[in-house]
Amino acid sequence: MKLLRYGPAGQEKTGCLDHAGTLRDLSAHLPDLGGQGVSIEALEIVKSIDPASLPAVEPPDRIGACLSHVPNFSA
Repeated sequence: MKLLRYGPAGQEKTGCLDHAGTLRDLSAHLPDLGGQGVSIEALEIVKSIDPASLPAVEPPDRIGACLSHVPNFSA
């Protein structure tokens, strides 16, 4: 499973690519990929989810930055 964020800038949702390359909506389980959303505990919960149980999403117009709110980098 590969984690990602998709959707319009500033309105990204979390998602994942399953083993077949299908984009799945992960936002009900992981609201954001930043801060506590990327803690070891949060990632362990995500790891336990069967990607096939998540809703499939049509390919978006935009894949966003993989992490939100990265304090060590600025634009």
